[in-house]
Amino acid sequence: MCGLTGGWSRTRFDALQQALPRMAGTLLHRGPDDGGQWADADAGIALGHRRLSIVDLSPTGHQPMTSASGRWVVAFNGEIYNHRGLRHALEANGRAPAWRGHSDTETLLAAVEGWGVVDALERSAGMFAIALWDRQERCLWLARDRLGEKPLYYGWNRGVFLFGSELKALRAFPGFDAEVDRQALALYLRHNAVPAPFSIHAGIHKLLPGHWLQLRQHDLQTGQLPAPVAYWSASKRAQACQASPFTGSETEAANALERLLRNAVARQMVADVPLGAFLSGGIDSSLVVAMMQAQSSRPVRTFSIGFHEAGYDEAQHAAAVARHLGTAHTELYVTPADAMAVIPQLPQIYDEPFADSSQIPTVLVSRLARQHVTVALSGDGGDELFGGYSRYFLAARLWKRIAAVPRPLRHMASRALPMVPMRAWELVYGAASPLLPSGWRLSAPGEKILKGARLLATPDGDALYRELVTHWQPKDLLPGIDEPALAHMDALPDSLDLSQRMMLRDALHYLPDDILTKVDRAAMSCSLETRVPLLDYRVFEFAWHLPLDLKVRNGTGKHLLRQVLHRHVPQQLIDRPKMGFGVPIDTWLRGPLKDWAAALLDPTRLKNEGYFEPAPVIRKWKEHQSGSRNWQYHLWDILMFQAWLSHAGQDT
Repeated sequence: MCGLTGGWSRTRFDALQQALPRMAGTLLHRGPDDGGQWADADAGIALGHRRLSIVDLSPTGHQPMTSASGRWVVAFNGEIYNHRGLRHALEANGRAPAWRGHSDTETLLAAVEGWGVVDALERSAGMFAIALWDRQERCLWLARDRLGEKPLYYGWNRGVFLFGSELKALRAFPGFDAEVDRQALALYLRHNAVPAPFSIHAGIHKLLPGHWLQLRQHDLQTGQLPAPVAYWSASKRAQACQASPFTGSETEAANALERLLRNAVARQMVADVPLGAFLSGGIDSSLVVAMMQAQSSRPVRTFSIGFHEAGYDEAQHAAAVARHLGTAHTELYVTPADAMAVIPQLPQIYDEPFADSSQIPTVLVSRLARQHVTVALSGDGGDELFGGYSRYFLAARLWKRIAAVPRPLRHMASRALPMVPMRAWELVYGAASPLLPSGWRLSAPGEKILKGARLLATPDGDALYRELVTHWQPKDLLPGIDEPALAHMDALPDSLDLSQRMMLRDALHYLPDDILTKVDRAAMSCSLETRVPLLDYRVFEFAWHLPLDLKVRNGTGKHLLRQVLHRHVPQQLIDRPKMGFGVPIDTWLRGPLKDWAAALLDPTRLKNEGYFEPAPVIRKWKEHQSGSRNWQYHLWDILMFQAWLSHAGQDT
């Protein structure tokens, strides 16, 4: 696990070379063990690297690294878990160099020399971001792992092509134009994170998962940006796997899944430094830890944090699972003050507006783990691959009911309902509420009725799901700004039913842009490497071979994962309502965070900054303070942008 950065410019190479140490220095937290720079003045290229030593701790793992022939130079972030197998394949084909060490970076370079860039990517199983310079052809390759565990930003800025693991490395280039991309801001408001291929800065992009990009001298001269190319597509692989469904019994499916998970976990337990795992006591993390402990000769180190607030504490469940599995468990109960102390650091850690409030406990558990280990395995990915979110089947059920209403009648109702003011709806509903069945009684009926009007207007189930997971309607806060399309999510296979398309949509966006971003930035902020065995691409593909009833059964998700886990952990320790990994932002915004939030949401400040229409924000703030509404998620979106904006202004 490391950090990389660099740039390419013939006309501003001197400035680039001088800035490179500072650019790489901004990534010190991603790689505190070693650092290096490499440059070719004639070509105008410069690569910078910070190293967190995990495999091959010796100087032979130093980066940027040059290939045996001298043709290729790489700055590499991540791990290639099958690199030993790649070495054996190269040796068997007579394409292996005289190995200098045993790092996966050296293996990657040999694979590129032996098979070519694209073939090497297709053969590599792991998490990575790569900047690869071809000295012979004078072209730059950028690449990212299949499911987007590792970040990679790139783009033209002030006539220089810049790239890096985090935006702060790009902003360290002198004169960096840090203009906010208002279309990306619209996407952020809808999704609470800026989705790839956008970034918060105009002209700077995130490379999509499973893609590579090749920049040639012609592109450098013209300032063009070539289109990224997919070497692996989650959407296409899901469709292909569904076309050849698993036909065995449930027991056979569980056996096959257990073998895949054991192998994935075994590959990801390889490290030359101390290793452990996050353990929440939920299905996914418990299964990963069970697979680890089954293959370890000593107790696995596991980590969890707890909160004293009711409804937010899973530490007791994690401790019970740890006792059963026999792990060396460490837990830390944190106070509200501990958690809130993280909040001022979030703009620096996430480096881009990011509003998943579970970022706070993720930072805390990462810091706890880093006191004992350098690598931690995580259980992320199970929900998206195995139907773990209840919204998948609830949304499908809701769309079935909506679609049963004739379209003209739906459209008429969607136009008519908003004509009645929200306050009027609440008065009418309040008067009628005592006469209604208990199941029809709603909190905040006006808001729900108006949201229902938007749902009635949706043309299909995909649009309905998009509305259900939306926080803000961007047009409410950003009048005149067009929300851009996300092409890689808009063309989902028609062969999948609605629940499957929701899972795939989350695998394409929510997983890399929210979940994996949250974990990567939190862990790397304290120099901790995280690994995600459930996102081994073979596990992904197996999950998509499975029929839906092996994932979701009787309204409960992750059916097959549960069957495998119950072989290792008693069912009664696991089967309980999903809690999530959060903190009580709602009450904090009315209490200890009130002054901080009020300053960031000051109407004059919002108006002068010119990004958001102040009125809707202030209305939700007042309603939240009165206790009549819980707008914690909506307000957190705005607060995280405001905090980032303030930090970014200081940074540049």
